Amino acid sequence: MVTATVPTVEITETPGFFPVTSYIKGQVAEIKSDGLAPVMITTANNKTDSLWLKMEQLDSVFAEFLTPEIDSANMVSLFKESKFHDQTLNSFTFTYEPVKELPATMPLKRWDVYVTPQTGTVKRIYIEKYSADRKDLQLTWQSDRSSRIVYFTTDAAGNPVVAKEVLVKWNFDEE
Repeated sequence: MVTATVPTVEITETPGFFPVTSYIKGQVAEIKSDGLAPVMITTANNKTDSLWLKMEQLDSVFAEFLTPEIDSANMVSLFKESKFHDQTLNSFTFTYEPVKELPATMPLKRWDVYVTPQTGTVKRIYIEKYSADRKDLQLTWQSDRSSRIVYFTTDAAGNPVVAKEVLVKWNFDEE
């Protein structure tokens, strides 16, 4: 009698990271399709200036946060996802943090996605990363409303200080 051996197949589930970059690109496309010019308010050196953005300027304003691509295929080997229901913020919070020391070439440090429990829609995205010159950057994206980019530098003691803040607002409804 001949016995057949059945090969063992191990099934592993790949984490499904939220596609942050695609989401932000979609939001930018929506801003462009709405046709309402966003206002950009820049604060640096205790001075504030504002200007209405042209649609063709939007991609360059957010370019620093569109690379590297944040999705499951690119980030699963470097970052892990944790999630919890934050009742204080009334959101499900998905936090993505490094699983190990990141390569020096990786500009992303961490990011969070906040989802409204009742609707399942993204409420806010927060990203920490390094600029090309290794300065700290932060993006807070308020879905369908605005975004704030904070640029940091260091003082003489090596402590981070805000060098510039850029608020881009495209929804002017009161909330």
